[in-house]
Amino acid sequence: MLLKNTFTHHVHFWLKNRGDRELLIEGLHALAPITHIREYHVGIPADTFGDVVDRSYDVSLLILFDDIDAHNAYDADPIHQVFVEKYAKPLCEKIVVADSVNA
Repeated sequence: MLLKNTFTHHVHFWLKNRGDRELLIEGLHALAPITHIREYHVGIPADTFGDVVDRSYDVSLLILFDDIDAHNAYDADPIHQVFVEKYAKPLCEKIVVADSVNA
């Protein structure tokens, strides 16, 4: 099914210490109460391999929003700000965000 009227926010996290994976996953699930999130998925690299498959990240987050305004409200939400300060900044050495809208 084609997703329509969707803003996707896909984030990949590389940990400073791989032993902190469960802590980061806990922090990502703590984002769930943010009302602007339509759906979300927290994942780890799948056992897929190939020339174009990047398995170098430790944890990923995919969030679906209705539009950019919902994303921006999420970004400013205090729950998200706590996540950034308590989990993302201290635990991660690299974070890459890919946002997209319908084509």
